[in-house]
Amino acid sequence: MSENSAATSPHVLRRLNAELVLRFAWSTTGTITANDLIAHTGLTRSTVIGVCDELVRRGWLAETDDAGADEPRRGRPARRYAVRAEAAAVVGVDAGRHRVSAALADLRGTVVARVERLTDGDDSGDERRRTVRAVIDDVVAAAGVDPSTVRALCIGVPAPTDAHGHSPLADHGFWATSNPGFVDDLAAPGRLVVVDNDANLAAIAEGSEPGGSGADAASSITLLSGERLGAGLVIDGRLLRGVRGGAGELRALEHVEGVGSTAGFAALIREWAREAVAGAAQPTSPVAAGVPGDTVAPSSVLHRVDLDASDVLLADPATDPAAAVLVERLAARLARICIVLGDLLDVDRVIIAGALAASSARLVDLTRAAIAAYDDPTAPVILASTLGADVVTTGAVHHALAAVRESALDLDAARSTGA
Repeated sequence: MSENSAATSPHVLRRLNAELVLRFAWSTTGTITANDLIAHTGLTRSTVIGVCDELVRRGWLAETDDAGADEPRRGRPARRYAVRAEAAAVVGVDAGRHRVSAALADLRGTVVARVERLTDGDDSGDERRRTVRAVIDDVVAAAGVDPSTVRALCIGVPAPTDAHGHSPLADHGFWATSNPGFVDDLAAPGRLVVVDNDANLAAIAEGSEPGGSGADAASSITLLSGERLGAGLVIDGRLLRGVRGGAGELRALEHVEGVGSTAGFAALIREWAREAVAGAAQPTSPVAAGVPGDTVAPSSVLHRVDLDASDVLLADPATDPAAAVLVERLAARLARICIVLGDLLDVDRVIIAGALAASSARLVDLTRAAIAAYDDPTAPVILASTLGADVVTTGAVHHALAAVRESALDLDAARSTGA
């Protein structure tokens, strides 16, 4: 061992020990004792006590006398510690094209406040930066916390992102406008900024939340299906990103017969509804045949000026056959997508996530039937997410928490006064 390495090894060892203790503390929901830490880490009592004292001084842990009611109190009481939930706050943002939402959570992951703003979808990069900043300010104010306690921001964008949070300058400017330099714009001393693809964050949420549809699956695909299809790919427990973050962009679907684009459910339903009402529908699949535009009843949801995709997905097939045909057409398309992705990636399941998931029960049933007709042994199971429209924000909170926890020893914790 060199002199330099010998001189620095005690510092490195102390850091490794502190990381071990913090990792265990964050994995628990209540208080922990020194004995718990000794049993879990294999460290000596004196080392554990020294590390905990240091973490208390730095503000990440608090010493507590929260002993169990039935625990005997003979002799010297056990030293107990708990994570200080207020030691840091994180903000997760879903910077969608039509809706920007944010959630602020404490160090335990408890969401304290949520806010959102709607946009017209045509904002410039400068306008998107201003909107995201305003939403972050709004959620911090709504939570009533000091802005200096926010130690990490995670922004979800509808674009691929590389390891540094930047998006390729391609796709006719859509990616660059979707992610107009958020990493640099939001940077501040003592604060981590992470920018990631929105479908990746949805996949993180599905795998991390107790009710997530990917929590018990080794390999899954989470599809965000609003305006454009995007996928978060989890293979053998790892999120795939690719060299430029484009692993789940699905542009290969442009070359798949019967699919032809990455258009999402909402965009397709609006387009098909306009065609049907105008009498210009030209079905691309036999399942969509037999409902010419001039048979769309005046009472059909397809006539609504403010048509929402969920209106079509939830329409009663018995009273609105025109809407039912669109859902059947979408199911045939989605089944083909699932078969192609299943053949390529051999995943356990495909999870439909985002705002339309709650309206997708019939679509999922029809898609399952269409998948079964392929008789493909690699066909995945298809499920609808139960995490709602805030799935990306939820994943962003998880990602921001992970960033803080990984870098805690390089950050300052907020003190008891909240300063």
